[in-house]
Amino acid sequence: MDIRQLRHLLALAETGSFSRAAQQQNLTQSALSRSIQALEDQLGGLLLDRIGKRNELTPLGRLVLDRARRILDEADELRESARQLASGQMGALRVGLGSGPGALLMTPLLQHMATHHPGVRTEILRGAPELQLVQLRERRLDALVIDVRRIAPAADLLIQGVTELRAAFICRQQHPLCQLTTVSLDELLAYPVASTPLSDEVARLLVDAYGPRANPDQMITLCCEEVSSLLDTVRETDAVFVGVSAAARQGLLTGELVELPMNPPLQATARFAMVTLLGRTEGPAMALLRRFVQSRLHD
Repeated sequence: MDIRQLRHLLALAETGSFSRAAQQQNLTQSALSRSIQALEDQLGGLLLDRIGKRNELTPLGRLVLDRARRILDEADELRESARQLASGQMGALRVGLGSGPGALLMTPLLQHMATHHPGVRTEILRGAPELQLVQLRERRLDALVIDVRRIAPAADLLIQGVTELRAAFICRQQHPLCQLTTVSLDELLAYPVASTPLSDEVARLLVDAYGPRANPDQMITLCCEEVSSLLDTVRETDAVFVGVSAAARQGLLTGELVELPMNPPLQATARFAMVTLLGRTEGPAMALLRRFVQSRLHD
């Protein structure tokens, strides 16, 4: 079997017609038929049920088509990476960032690429993890940087841990709670609590530490995926942010924001990981991303 035969099968599946597929592939209809027949002979089974003028994939045909798409995507990406390396180019970088990594990485990554790698087309996408995984699998993203608790392991994903960052309750410096030596959950809940969507594991940690009222479904009153918007809200109101303290690093360094001394102390972390498709050929720019993420994600 060769890649041309797989392309012919894909064209036939997409067009549903030998004549249209042959035209798309610049072949005669008989040449396309011979190619599909040769592929069937090599695989030892029918790929198509020829029902009158209709052509339907058999179970084997659907299996082969699914694998063929991945093989052809890999071949195209490998060819493009080779072209970029031969011409001295780094190509493009398409990254999906989760809420925490987005707050820590988005602006610094854009600035870094503009300063040090201006020839690399850099695209950053934000959104819910479920949507980003779809985009990764459809090869519209090269990688995700995300809280590993927000995704489920899967056979087609390569999940590589990057770092673990401490979580905290954070408010503005003039907040009434800052006058207290320690802060209980009851005292905290007198004010709005802001956070990104939290995983079930973090929810259990909060409930174990502070009781049922710490369940995020009850405790969180301001929720969105954009940490920067939550922190802006905390700066201007009496809302309290719960999340990765590193996301508020600049405000904590200047004293504009402070960590609340909770009783008991919050023992929770966010574990960030880089997620790629298993076995996918990486473009040259991915090495830049890996180095940058390792250098930036820390408490």
